[in-house]
Amino acid sequence: MGRVSQAQAEENRRRVVDTASRLFRERGTQVSVADLMKAAGLTHGAFGKQFDSKEALIDEATAHAFAELAQRYGAGLEQHDGQRDVAQQALIDTYLSVEHRDDPADGCPVAALASDIARDGGGRDARRVYAEGVADFADFLATDDQDGIVRLCTLLGALVLSRATSGSPLSEEILATAHAALTEAS
Repeated sequence: MGRVSQAQAEENRRRVVDTASRLFRERGTQVSVADLMKAAGLTHGAFGKQFDSKEALIDEATAHAFAELAQRYGAGLEQHDGQRDVAQQALIDTYLSVEHRDDPADGCPVAALASDIARDGGGRDARRVYAEGVADFADFLATDDQDGIVRLCTLLGALVLSRATSGSPLSEEILATAHAALTEAS
């Protein structure tokens, strides 16, 4: 088998990072390298050619997930002509939806990665990226009347609890209650 071109190697790396970002949000960072590479459509052996360690991939995948999040709320601002309050409300509507609850792979890295970062993130770049991402997201959510960290904690707590209680009526009640609290307070 021949060598992979530099362009193909870069595409493979991008695909692995994107796949890891989704799988880590969906199943946690304990996903095996073999499963991750299979999901990316590459061999396990290709991993070592792309990354020094799984921790290095976790760092990069975490940064990728937070870049996607920032891109989403930035796009929301553009879509709503820079009207921050309208963009924030649209984000809250989406964040506290059943669709978001049921799709952690494409969802918020704050909620999906919190436990993994808390458990295993010490000393890694992922912890720094996570903290910066949380701070940036909270800044986006801040209003003249409400602290962004409080709003983020409400969103995060509601999403995590609704995912944990999915399948029961409580799950949707949690989403609706948090939505009402954030909407009434706006």
